[in-house]
Amino acid sequence: MSKLGVTQGFEKKHPALAGRLAGVRSSLFLTNPVMVCDADEAQAAGAASIAVARADLAIMQDMSQGGAFVYDNPSGELALAGLIARIAAHGTRTPISADPHSLSVFALADRLAQTDVPALLTGPTGAGKEVLARFIHDSSPRSDKAFIAVNCAAIPETMLEAMLFGHQKGAFTGASAGGNGLFREADGGTLLLDEIAEMPIGLQAKLLRALQEGEVLPVGATRPVKVDVRIVACANRDLPTEVAEGRFREDLFYRLNVFPIHLAPLRERPGDIAPLACAMLLRHANPERGPRRIGTGALALLALHNWPGNVRELENVMRRALVMAGGCEEIGPEHIVFDAPARISAVSAAPINDDSQDDPRLSNIVKLSEARAIMDTLKECNGKRIEAARRLGISERTLRYRLASYRDAGMDMGAVS
Repeated sequence: MSKLGVTQGFEKKHPALAGRLAGVRSSLFLTNPVMVCDADEAQAAGAASIAVARADLAIMQDMSQGGAFVYDNPSGELALAGLIARIAAHGTRTPISADPHSLSVFALADRLAQTDVPALLTGPTGAGKEVLARFIHDSSPRSDKAFIAVNCAAIPETMLEAMLFGHQKGAFTGASAGGNGLFREADGGTLLLDEIAEMPIGLQAKLLRALQEGEVLPVGATRPVKVDVRIVACANRDLPTEVAEGRFREDLFYRLNVFPIHLAPLRERPGDIAPLACAMLLRHANPERGPRRIGTGALALLALHNWPGNVRELENVMRRALVMAGGCEEIGPEHIVFDAPARISAVSAAPINDDSQDDPRLSNIVKLSEARAIMDTLKECNGKRIEAARRLGISERTLRYRLASYRDAGMDMGAVS
């Protein structure tokens, strides 16, 4: 159940934004109570509140002060996304989402958290599986105990058994003291086994026994030790395929696959892009200098990208944009650079055509993405530059410069006023 409340003042002075927030309010899983209020009520609402104000100027988001949120267009994507990011900032490891797929996944995970059933989380690298695992732990009765994550691919095979199950003094060369192991360290809490498909086949049998019997046998010991651990496993490979090809034990797969949850890649949950980008700006921006908001033009570029690296790539792009923006008030399209070396220069546009998307010579995808975002906005505005510039969050002069570069590149601009 959401711990998000709204005041009557907020609903009265900000009806459009309040209505949009109501659509996801019950699906926001917050670790701490948060109250959303109008700026005039901020002092009376207390510290754990978000003071919301409507700006007269074209300020999409002002993120310079904790607990304050300023917006311009209540129906714009940035208004809701920025408010969700600001709300989530008041929680501890609160998941940030607005896409229906993600919200349904977290709702399912919230129900799962109330049990001790093992969970198997699948999805591509960087999609947020560890965030989901932490959410399951934080929402469970085990939340006051340890959450320990281990990457099964990052530890050498010779050390992984001792790391998981512990060892006795002298059990192997260099073991000058005993070790509890991660299972015993996580006793009463949750153990995340990340990249479980990378675990050696021989060690899988010992893991299976630990899960079946609820006990571990430290290396060099003769008596097992009882443990009470909630297991969450993550895999970015298709485990049934791994089983069929003999790389993963079938019995261990069925032991882990009691409650599978699949987290889709970021490109399949576009509603998460804007709130995640805003949250990353809050997390990484310097409050004393640099950008305090994201422009709609920059957001349009983010929405067009395919995100092969998922949420991890989005965070890289946002951190890069903060560097590129320097002391600018707003992150604009010219600051968004994807998988190309960062450089400070004017971005020239390539002609837009279907074949160019597959052109191996395309060195910077931002050229194509920026041009497409601007052309689509111009079409929506019937070619009116002033209106298009306002929607894109750039000056008319910058838009004129971009259009001139497109004409030089041989693009047919049509009727542009």
